[in-house]
Amino acid sequence: MIQAVGDRSHSLLALSHATLSPVAAQVRTALPSRQSSLSEPHLQLSPNLLEFEAGSVEKKMNGAERRFNTNEEDEDDEEESGRGIEAWERTYADERSWESLQEDESGLLRPIDNKTLYHAQYRRRLRTTSAARIQKGLIRYLYVVLDFSKAATEMDYKPSRMVVVAKQVEAFIREFFDQNPLSQIGLVMLKDGVAHCLTDLGGSPEAHIKAVMGKLECSGDASLQNGLELVHDLLNQIPSYGHREVLILYSALNTCDPGDIMETIQKCKKSKIRCSVIGLSAELFICKHLCQETGGMYYVALDEAHIKELVLEHAPPPPAIAEFAVANLIKMGFPQRAAEGAISICSCHKEAKVGGGYTCPRCKARVCELPTECCICGLTLVSSPHLARSYHHLFPITAFDDVSPSIKNNLQKVPKNCFGCRQSLLNPGNIPAPCVACPKCKQHFCLDCDIYIHESLHNCPGCESFKSSASVSNMQE
Repeated sequence: MIQAVGDRSHSLLALSHATLSPVAAQVRTALPSRQSSLSEPHLQLSPNLLEFEAGSVEKKMNGAERRFNTNEEDEDDEEESGRGIEAWERTYADERSWESLQEDESGLLRPIDNKTLYHAQYRRRLRTTSAARIQKGLIRYLYVVLDFSKAATEMDYKPSRMVVVAKQVEAFIREFFDQNPLSQIGLVMLKDGVAHCLTDLGGSPEAHIKAVMGKLECSGDASLQNGLELVHDLLNQIPSYGHREVLILYSALNTCDPGDIMETIQKCKKSKIRCSVIGLSAELFICKHLCQETGGMYYVALDEAHIKELVLEHAPPPPAIAEFAVANLIKMGFPQRAAEGAISICSCHKEAKVGGGYTCPRCKARVCELPTECCICGLTLVSSPHLARSYHHLFPITAFDDVSPSIKNNLQKVPKNCFGCRQSLLNPGNIPAPCVACPKCKQHFCLDCDIYIHESLHNCPGCESFKSSASVSNMQE
């Protein structure tokens, strides 16, 4: 009977062997020796005792299996909890649009109108910039300082900080020259504790972009003091009518300086150099102190979209420093474009070129592009479109007024079409769409035309049409 009971327990354990976890297998390995000892002739054990022994072993193995499964579930929960969305992932998650859901008066969800939200943000920014008539610097000399130390290889911005900064700098350079055709930009790079001048001050966006894209390498530490010293020496040669500015894109959390950086900050302040910093990691006291002393702005970016917004804020001309807010007469030349087949030596590249280029009206030297300064006589060379594009900063268009809901509901007072693009101002169902009105000519415009007029056209079509009609009527009289 003992043998039969032993066979029964052995078959029971063999059946459990195929379904139990590896942890329980350690308990099973000790069972054959114990079972063989029970079957020896000199042992007199009852069947009930043997069944109790086999049942207790099975309970231990089941308990071990449950503990093992519980540990696996805990590890899975920890992995899932650690998969929270990162800052750089928000760009690829449809910008978390489910957080922008809105309800109407009846409590039902209404579609997300991203255009209206963007327009509201734009109008808030427009009101703050045009709230007061502030003198701005139209001729700017700006150095962009790029931190390409080993901190720029961090991957909190995808694919890395260096790539994101290079892409945003490219967009900034194009936007800068579009809004400041009389200004110039230079590039400085920080790496290995040294400041390198990538490009000198110039008005060619393609040359600056090519220089940035060809030097995408990171190494060593960043030295903020060396960068400020180099920029200070370069901007000291700028004439008094030029506005000196520095924009620093800083990735590191420290600065490796050879001397006292506080003295360098005071030198920049004395030279009227406006320094602004955009941090990519965390707020630093020395960067904040630099911006406070020189009258610049200091921000820390949250994600890639925030970096783009912060960088493009420096494209429009900032308010002029009080000491520089004086009227100056600047002598400029308007060169003529050279003939296509003419062969001449370029004064900026020191080589012979065929066709194209411009001829300085004072010394007859040849230059490749405008605006620039003649390398021979130092005359500032511009074209008439450059002056026209800079004019709108002196006399910006007044911000348009939002049309109140009471007026929009009265379809007789509001025109059905936008005065600019002639698109309908009514949504499906003859529901009035958001629109704005010029405070001078009282013409109504859609949201897209409002942004286009203030950012690109810089003239109100309604006011210009009234001017032309008035001039025609005067001529007829």
